[in-house]
Amino acid sequence: MGPSIIDVFLEYWPMFLKGALGTLRFAAIAVAGGTVLGTLIAILRLSNNKILNFISTIYVDVLRGTPLLVQMYISYFFLPMVIPALNNVDKEVTVLIALTMNSSAYVSEIIRGGINSVDIGQTEAARSLGMSASHTMTKIILPQAIKNILPSLANEYISMIKETSMAGTFMLYELMYTRTILANKYLSWQPLFIIAGIYLIITLVLTNLVKFFERRMSVSD
Repeated sequence: MGPSIIDVFLEYWPMFLKGALGTLRFAAIAVAGGTVLGTLIAILRLSNNKILNFISTIYVDVLRGTPLLVQMYISYFFLPMVIPALNNVDKEVTVLIALTMNSSAYVSEIIRGGINSVDIGQTEAARSLGMSASHTMTKIILPQAIKNILPSLANEYISMIKETSMAGTFMLYELMYTRTILANKYLSWQPLFIIAGIYLIITLVLTNLVKFFERRMSVSD
């Protein structure tokens, strides 16, 4: 059986802490980058330009319709062949590119849904006053859509925390990778329970925080 779960945690807790911080960092970078890129994709999907709409739709469908791990492998092995400059950067960058692009596909749908939730009359009123489409979007629509977007963005971050577990496949130091390291010390099952517990604690804390802010925003309405 080997040492207990508690004994393993007490001995190797700095390793688990480092992995947890790595997981949170990867998720934060992916969702932050995904929000910027996803906003652009959402705007393109709402565009009246059929070509831009078609391209952005294909982008979202492909990234949402294929496994994230496959996207990571393509980014890790294929992108450096296409973009030689990536051979000179840390391999972490290529994995983060895959995470960011994957997140952007989901974020774009969140933002598109938030924008569509705003009454069309708001847009018509702004345009009738002579405001441009871009000005209407940035000054009228997006500020109203934010309340619908923020909780879903927070949930995307929580989902991404769990999805970053696949980054350990590429020897990047995140929570799941600690299991690979400890396997070399003949610890097989104990790290899995510790890692599962840490993921559970993180997601429960963040989920309750999201619910708290949702209640605060509903009260402010």
